[in-house]
Amino acid sequence: MSRARTFLLSVRQFAAWALALIASVMLAGVAHAQQPERRALYGDQNIAVTLFADGAPVAGKEWMLALRFTPRAHEWHGYWSNPGDAGQGMKLTLDLPAGWQVGEARYPVPLRLTISGLMNHIYEGTYAVLVPVIVPPGADVGALPRITGPITGHVEYLACTDKICVPQDALLDTRLGGDFARWRTQVTPPLAAGVDFAITRSALRLAIPLPASVALNDPHVFISNANLVDYAASQTFRRAGDMLTVEIPLADYRPDTPSAVGGILAFDAGAGVEFGAIPGDVPSGGDLVAGPQGALIPPLWTLVLGALAGGLLLNIMPCVFPILSLKALSLVRAGGSEAHARAEGLAYTAGVVLASLALGGVMLALRAAGEQVGWAFQLQEPGVVVALLVLAAVITANFAGVFELPALPVTGGGEPSGAFATGLLAAFVATPCTGPFMAAALGAALLLPVGQALLLFALLGLGLALPFLLLGFIPALRRMLPRPGPWMERFRRIMAIPMGLTALALVWLTAQVGGRPFALIALLLVLGVMIALSVVGRLQRSGKMAWPAFGLIAAPFLVVAAIALPSTYAAKGKEVAESIHNPAPFSRAALAQARASGKPVFVWFTADWCVTCKVNESVAIEREAVRDAFAAAGVVTMVGDWTVRDEAITAFLTQQGVAGVPLYLWYAPGASAPQQLPQVFTQDLLIDLADQSPGTPLPAPAAAGLD
Repeated sequence: MSRARTFLLSVRQFAAWALALIASVMLAGVAHAQQPERRALYGDQNIAVTLFADGAPVAGKEWMLALRFTPRAHEWHGYWSNPGDAGQGMKLTLDLPAGWQVGEARYPVPLRLTISGLMNHIYEGTYAVLVPVIVPPGADVGALPRITGPITGHVEYLACTDKICVPQDALLDTRLGGDFARWRTQVTPPLAAGVDFAITRSALRLAIPLPASVALNDPHVFISNANLVDYAASQTFRRAGDMLTVEIPLADYRPDTPSAVGGILAFDAGAGVEFGAIPGDVPSGGDLVAGPQGALIPPLWTLVLGALAGGLLLNIMPCVFPILSLKALSLVRAGGSEAHARAEGLAYTAGVVLASLALGGVMLALRAAGEQVGWAFQLQEPGVVVALLVLAAVITANFAGVFELPALPVTGGGEPSGAFATGLLAAFVATPCTGPFMAAALGAALLLPVGQALLLFALLGLGLALPFLLLGFIPALRRMLPRPGPWMERFRRIMAIPMGLTALALVWLTAQVGGRPFALIALLLVLGVMIALSVVGRLQRSGKMAWPAFGLIAAPFLVVAAIALPSTYAAKGKEVAESIHNPAPFSRAALAQARASGKPVFVWFTADWCVTCKVNESVAIEREAVRDAFAAAGVVTMVGDWTVRDEAITAFLTQQGVAGVPLYLWYAPGASAPQQLPQVFTQDLLIDLADQSPGTPLPAPAAAGLD
């Protein structure tokens, strides 16, 4: 009985052991099923990769690994951690023991490759990426096998040519050896000093401590934060002693402010420093090192001449010429006093120059504060447009003899204070009439130091005031003017015609800026003011007190306008004005897509208040011959409407080195940069450009390279 019991016990023990063995095998199988064997899906046929280890790991020390990438042929290239507008960075997985940590990979300075307006951050030829591994104190490094390699892993990356992109991956097994001494000199060294960054409405700004002795032959900042900046946009570099400030336009959408910004400052191809930046103060000013049109800034004396010539041209504009003419005739009416003529000339000049300086200074201050504004920014404000409309209507009525107001500056009252006020008015209304000579000067004013920029604005005002100033100081010029007589009153009424046309143009502009209901309320306000002025004129002619009646009649219209104008205002949308070219509305994404098509691209930037813009569109752009030439060449057309404030357009204008509109850009197929056309041109220029660069579609990048 005892033997049978012993036998049964042995059978039970064997069965329990067998069941445990079977269970353990089954659990192992399940675990294996849950962690399938890793394998390479694509291979590394185009860019081979090898993992090297710098000796054996040491507990508590940093252990350096290196991934060496070797293209099979010279046309293949790899990518930096942030590949740019297209491509894919490296994705590395290492099989490390518990407690071991992978540090931040260290790369060489990448190269820039721009294809159809898209910028990529690439590496050509063989290159190595260093990967530090932090080995914890007390790690049992002796337990790692030394023959087959202590660490394995998997890496995914992208291999591209200028035409195609293919995914690559490889299983990794560390090898001892490798040229770590050379690789350490090739990766970008860290910058020891702290870097500050700030984000404005349109740009990332960096303050990088860098000795003034470090040469910046071809500077560029590669930002590691994805989707933060516009990679292909021009970067502006300024230097003040040992501080380098960099301004990089943001991506199209407005990103959230990151807590840190990293990247590489490249001095030129292959040399640079790696940095990490935290939020802080970024100074402004400094000497321009590189930036939009930076190498093309003309000498200061040419900018001075351009500002003077541009100011002179403004005197023939319909909103300025009547005012200048009547002020000139006021000198004739006032008699031959030399002192009085000089005083009027100086006062008028002071008003013009002060207004030009004020407008330029406000623009520079707003831009320094992060606002995206340009020259004539005041005309993008609907309230200013309505005020100008009322003022133009009042001046027209005065010129036409509806009422008399001797104290009104533009009526030629003959007092220096009146001349000063006239100068303020003339400069204010002349700003949208930017001419071809002012383009370079105003564009350079955005890049020059503040003192030189204000000098250009002052010279612009001096050019505008110069004719009246010369009349005040040169008696021979005054003697050339006709003698006083009844014709002066007739001439004054004739000058009401261009001022009236200016008022009509402002009515149209009001509708463009704020919509038709907004314009109707503005017209109601003008009507009320005109009724009040008409009553004033009748009372004046009968010798009665007139101006209290003006207040009583105009006040209700002013109250209604103050209430109704804000409620009826409708901001202008992105719709494009009617054009025979059927252009697309401008955006950076649309421009990049158009350039990627391989066709010529013509982009023009305009505004409804820009006289030069409208003239060019009438005589050169909106022509059937141009439309036919564009159609034959496959030209893609695009328009940026700057009638109301548009921060994206303002930022783009700044990158092109201009302060406002008009701006005309021609992108030839495959060109890395646009050709900036003159501000005044004929249709023949556009036809010739279309004939010289017919569209030739470029091969589209592979889908893998655009993710």
